[in-house]
Formats: sequence, C-alpha cells, structure tokens
Amino acid sequence: MKTKTKKTFDAVAFMRMRREEIAAAIDGMTPRQEMAYFRKKAAEFNRKLK
Repeated sequence: MKTKTKKTFDAVAFMRMRREEIAAAIDGMTPRQEMAYFRKKAAEFNRKLK
C-alpha cells in the first residue's frame, strides 16, 4: 500500500529561487568579477563547514 507524504522541502523550487538570486547578483559583472564573486562565496561556504 502506497501512502503519500507531504513535502517539507521542495528542492526544485529552492534551486530555481537560488538560480534567480545568483543571476541577479552577477548581472552586469565582467567574467573576472563573476569569478571573484564565486570564489568569495565558495570561501564563505567552506568556512561554514569547518
């Protein structure tokens, strides 16, 4: 018997939201500025993991 469970987290909606936020943040940046942005965000993420 299959039962339906209610979603508590929608991964697709989350990814779409994050993609839109990132696109807005990097809009108008040069490729060099985009690389700096992503390096900064990666460093912040890695610091949080430790």
